Amino acid sequence: MQDTIFVLVISMVLGALSGARAAASAETPAGDAPTSAVAADPPVADRGTIIKSIEFEGNRRFKDHVLRQRLGFELGDPLDAFLAEGGRLTIEEVYRKVGYAFVSVSLDRDQMARGHLLYRIEEGTRIQIESVSFVGNEVMDSGTLEKVVKTTERKWLLWPFYYTEDAVQEDLDRLREFYYDHGYLDYKITANTEFTEDRTGVRVTFVIEEGPVYRVADIVLSGNTHFTDDELRTMMTLREGQVYLKPTAVRDGQEIARSYREIGYIDAEVRQRPKFAPATGQNMVTVEYEIVEGNRFRIGKIDVTGNEETQDKVARRVLDEYDFTPGNWYNGRIAPKEGGGLMERYVQRAAVAEEVLIRPVTPEGGATDRKDVRVDIKEGPTGMIMPGVGVSSDSGVIGRLIYRQRNFDITDWPDDPSGLLTPWKYFKGAGQSFSVTLEPGTEYSQYYVEFVDPYWRDIPVTLDVLGRSWERYRESYDEERLKGYFGFEQRLKGRWSRSIGFRAENVGVGNLDFDAPQEIRDVRGDTALFGVRFGLGETALDDRYRPSRGHVLNIEYEQVTGDFTFGILEGSYVRYFTIHENLLGHKTVLAGKVRAATVVGDAPPFEKFYGGGTGPYGLRGFEYRGVSTRGLQTNVASPRYKDPIGSDWIFLAGAEVTVPVISDNFGLLFFVDSGTIDTGRYRVSLGTGLQIMVPQLFGDVPMRFEIAAPVLEDDDDKEQVFSFSAAGMF
Repeated sequence: MQDTIFVLVISMVLGALSGARAAASAETPAGDAPTSAVAADPPVADRGTIIKSIEFEGNRRFKDHVLRQRLGFELGDPLDAFLAEGGRLTIEEVYRKVGYAFVSVSLDRDQMARGHLLYRIEEGTRIQIESVSFVGNEVMDSGTLEKVVKTTERKWLLWPFYYTEDAVQEDLDRLREFYYDHGYLDYKITANTEFTEDRTGVRVTFVIEEGPVYRVADIVLSGNTHFTDDELRTMMTLREGQVYLKPTAVRDGQEIARSYREIGYIDAEVRQRPKFAPATGQNMVTVEYEIVEGNRFRIGKIDVTGNEETQDKVARRVLDEYDFTPGNWYNGRIAPKEGGGLMERYVQRAAVAEEVLIRPVTPEGGATDRKDVRVDIKEGPTGMIMPGVGVSSDSGVIGRLIYRQRNFDITDWPDDPSGLLTPWKYFKGAGQSFSVTLEPGTEYSQYYVEFVDPYWRDIPVTLDVLGRSWERYRESYDEERLKGYFGFEQRLKGRWSRSIGFRAENVGVGNLDFDAPQEIRDVRGDTALFGVRFGLGETALDDRYRPSRGHVLNIEYEQVTGDFTFGILEGSYVRYFTIHENLLGHKTVLAGKVRAATVVGDAPPFEKFYGGGTGPYGLRGFEYRGVSTRGLQTNVASPRYKDPIGSDWIFLAGAEVTVPVISDNFGLLFFVDSGTIDTGRYRVSLGTGLQIMVPQLFGDVPMRFEIAAPVLEDDDDKEQVFSFSAAGMF
């Protein structure tokens, strides 16, 4: 009985739609909005009839198999006349979504009665957008509104844009949201479409009545018992008398909720809404924040699950470092119930896991003041032998062969010495890192072994041990280094860290050009250096891997003895700002950078500072080591300044804006670099480029392509307009 009623209802709906479309079709002139083709009432096939064939005529834009996939039925299925009619409408919709606004599809009735479905398609022309305009907008200029909508006409050599009714409707929603977000609550926005006589183009006009802008008359807080009204207002940026901006109001509510969740109110919610306030005057709103605090929870027991190879302590010591431990208030800001928190990312990084989820769990007995914690770890591959290649404008082509175990355990030795032949089966689970890297290259080569324990003796201290052989072919000589290093970095509370490191290094200088500067000749042969380095730093970022807000400060001093005695003092500061965030959460980030360093004493040329290129002392627009004090040629009749010999001090400052395109993995770069050394004038360069984040096994690898041109330079500097860096593992 229910099936019969359903079929009757569907029949009535389709009949009504067919009648309405027939009437609309009879009255629509050539240039008006398109309507669906009219289909006669489908014949009722004999009970038991199956679909013997599905064919299409007139389709040029889409192949047959593409259309068949969209129908929802296949050959051999029972023939349902109403589903067949629905398929006709589906085909029309497929065409309209790509710009065929006047498409018409009909279904052969006679063929259908015999089990053969034949769709005849009149595609029409694909409608290009000839123009997009705005009328009635007085406060918001058309240039701003053009950035809000997606509908646009062809510009320059770009591919043409095609009309779809859905796209115009989405743009109406975007415009309405844009005006609402900027305090215009009484807007009226509609869209007019005017098709050309030949139905090949359309002109889209958005008609706007902006209305008045609304300001904040009052901010009302309710439901808060833990924080006072004054304390909550310090967390907010919206103020009385300001224009009501919905994004600002929403962010204020989110910040209040995060502040509650940070101290154990993990279920806290903030409901924000504007309310018209006519009593206070025209065009005013009262912004209400209703706070639902919920219960406050401390952390009970913590269970780590899903880890078969990774030891529990790898996760627990990360939690300990951030005071996410039993007895403390449950910090729902760094470990939210829904996942995606900082703690999850930090544990995931430490365990080299594919996924980590931290969830609060109600303890047995249903305690109302405590939440147990479950840390679910989904393990992934942690060790790999990886061949690859890298290339950059500073270093040329570099071959790579890397063995890396990111979840290493130096104590996990095999019982049988033969197990050393398959080390990837052992030495894992403690969250340490071990790597062997072979990098032969065209301009430099290096080979090194490194061991890193991020929690030496299970405390927040990183132990780094390194052995390295390095060779580089310089302008007028070859440089070889053999280095041993070990150091400790202690992470302090409040995002500060301090470090100490020791190096022993032999530097060999040879294969000199006949006219090499005297400063290079003076250090020919081997030089022994022994250094101790002290460091102090602060890292305060919203995301340590892809920062959008915060800063990084580092100050280091190294005292070196051996064949030379000198000191090196370095300092750097980087600040990140989010200057724009779109509706999809993609952030435009500004990074300001300052770096300065100086030599204390008499250092050899290979320990001094060189500007240019893309490294720590990079100045884009200049060659690698292209900004430097120059040494005077030797053994020539007319000596001149030629090769770089390093500078005793350097200062660099710059700014870079990264604008995401499509996603955060693909961005445009705009930057200015500047700096000076102990000789020559102040240097400045401007540039732009592309950044692509390429997923790799152990994290994203950035590829950069940059073009820069010096604006201010010195006569002895060497320019480099194009620079790039890329690395890939295969």
